[in-house]
Amino acid sequence: MKSTRLNIQNSKGFQLQAYLELPANQKPHSFAIFAHCFTCNSNLKPVKNISRSLTSHGFGVVRFDFTGLGKSEGEFADSYFSANVSDLLAVSDYMNEHYDAPALLVGHSLGGAAVIVAASKLESVKAVATIAAPATTDHVKKHFSHNFQDIAEKGDVEINIGGRPFKINQEFIDDFDKTDLLSITKKFRKPILIMHAPFDKIVGIENAHQLYHAAHHPKSFISLNDADHLLLKEKDSSYAGNMIGAWVQGYFGDKENEMLDTEGEQLVAHLDLIEDNFTTSIQTSKHAFIADEPESIGGDDFGPSPYDFLSAGLAACTVMTLKLYAERKKWDLQEVYAYITYSKKHSEDLLSDIEKPARFDHLLKKLKFVGDLDDTQKEKLKEIASKCPVHRTLLSEIVIDTELI
Repeated sequence: MKSTRLNIQNSKGFQLQAYLELPANQKPHSFAIFAHCFTCNSNLKPVKNISRSLTSHGFGVVRFDFTGLGKSEGEFADSYFSANVSDLLAVSDYMNEHYDAPALLVGHSLGGAAVIVAASKLESVKAVATIAAPATTDHVKKHFSHNFQDIAEKGDVEINIGGRPFKINQEFIDDFDKTDLLSITKKFRKPILIMHAPFDKIVGIENAHQLYHAAHHPKSFISLNDADHLLLKEKDSSYAGNMIGAWVQGYFGDKENEMLDTEGEQLVAHLDLIEDNFTTSIQTSKHAFIADEPESIGGDDFGPSPYDFLSAGLAACTVMTLKLYAERKKWDLQEVYAYITYSKKHSEDLLSDIEKPARFDHLLKKLKFVGDLDDTQKEKLKEIASKCPVHRTLLSEIVIDTELI
């Protein structure tokens, strides 16, 4: 998954650094915006993991840094809650102008509160998912409540959150009291998914209860089990992203599948030389694939290479043939692995009897069996592996006719 860097200007003229990540085929069915947690940034590993999981469900995902955080312009004092909401609206406007309006908003912690408010203002948004979100926007004030008197007396004050220094002022503090999140949630009329870990020590599970109670159906809750607040374990953040991707499909309706027309043939491949590099769309009557070349030879590596597909055909045919043979013989073959490597070999490397040295296409096939099999059975399966249809096709004389349409 490759990231495209975006520079988005917010309502105050600050440049927000953002990244757009697309599905492997580079053709998202919908776009989503991810809002990170309080004092975090878009490069936090859980943010990347959740975005990556959503792209596997067909979404194009924008993750960005709020004002004054990460590599976005501005000061942290400018990143009060209503400014976060404003940043979300700016990113939405940018996406609407340059790509397509976002249909899904996902927010983590205070970002979860922000996406609820932003979604209430965006007609294009069809669903919202929150992760470890507080039920009140002033929840974060506990991080710096001991500095309230200093702020009132001195104005700008440097505070420490999570070992990092931030400057805040009275406006920053007061803004958190201006938004009645539960009231907005009660008026919310879009599908909402609330995800929370029962033992979250930063934002307690009671916040999820309050949000869920305030929300109208359709609403859903998913427990994040023993995850920490930041979802620092990869399994937790990937799980959250996959669950969001699966949940939201029920509310988006069926997307028209833009299929290539095989025009009566078994398969078609299409490469748009204007828009794409080597990325090629492949379509059978029912299935779609992406082929590409590796970056080492100038490709974008969005899919397997043509020779990967050649090897894949041999590997798939091999294991299927061995399954059928073992079942017919009633042998205890439980699993079979076929490992294929394609390369160019010299005749001398292959101990060939050919008098004139030559280079050959070489496919190395390695087999691994799981099951209660004796050596004789394994040797027979090895023999049968060489008789699968694709194996025999590759060894036979092949005639390829090319016609113009």
